[in-house]
Amino acid sequence: MANQIRWGVISTANIGKGRVIPAIQKSSNGRVMAIASRHLEKAQAVAGELNIPTAYGSYEALLNDPNIDAIYNPLPNSEHAEWSIRCAEAGKPTLCEKPLARNAAEAQQMVDAFAQKGVPFAEAFMYRFHPQTDKVRELLAEGRIGDVHLLNASFTFSLNREDNIRLNKDLAGGALMDVGCYCVNVIRLLTGEEPVGVQGFAKFGEKSGVDESLIGLLQFPSGVLGHFDCGLRSHRVHIYEIRGSAGRILVEEAFTMRPSNEYTIKLWQGDQYQEIKNPAVDHHQLMAEDFADALLNNRPPRFPAQDAVENMRVVDQLLATARQRT
Repeated sequence: MANQIRWGVISTANIGKGRVIPAIQKSSNGRVMAIASRHLEKAQAVAGELNIPTAYGSYEALLNDPNIDAIYNPLPNSEHAEWSIRCAEAGKPTLCEKPLARNAAEAQQMVDAFAQKGVPFAEAFMYRFHPQTDKVRELLAEGRIGDVHLLNASFTFSLNREDNIRLNKDLAGGALMDVGCYCVNVIRLLTGEEPVGVQGFAKFGEKSGVDESLIGLLQFPSGVLGHFDCGLRSHRVHIYEIRGSAGRILVEEAFTMRPSNEYTIKLWQGDQYQEIKNPAVDHHQLMAEDFADALLNNRPPRFPAQDAVENMRVVDQLLATARQRT
């Protein structure tokens, strides 16, 4: 492996082409050396566009390449489990897009497959690597807003095509699976707890059958309460807020940050107000560098894969309680 991890990418998904592959290409410790598609022409087109040396016409061929050290898996949600488990069986460390699977049971199977083979595995929640997220966690650890009482989050945007895979029930689409999982994740991350009470309320599409808008309520053992909303039909917002006994933190751009932009945390402590600026970074790059560094230095990735299973448990409960009301 030397000082560079040689990455292979399963599929020509937009998130890979637009964000993650360019991030790996400019990382300090990784290079994308191969990309695979079920259609060789697609793989060749993306390889040419993004300066990737090798294109494969099957995922199996990529997994059989001895010169690939790690896999990035941005397949549709419904295919994460099958192909991640195949990566584990091939001995390929894998960074898998969020949400990890269709449900918690499937996610646990994935995590167990990698653990049994002793192969590193991680979920690609990139926002967790941004300095802004680190700073918010630092402020909470310092008690800057006192005891935390309430957290709320929102992640919505409006789809412009009805054939988008996010509206495909068979591919495990829906607002919660696509963007609401971020809200669940950040609330769990900031509380450091797992919820003991979960309720979901959703509007399911008549044609799609997926949750196109969903609200979630979370109750934690400490007494902290969380609520969030997510949607595929509403104006774009990605935000979270934390209110405590002595102050408030507001993050107005929380999950999908542009590499060229600085971002600001708004902090209220009593009557005092402060804006905390965070540097412009590529959080996809930081995520890829962490995974590559873990491989190079024989350490676990920063966030354990089991966390992805716990996130899916909450997602499962939210969807189950929401469907009970339909």
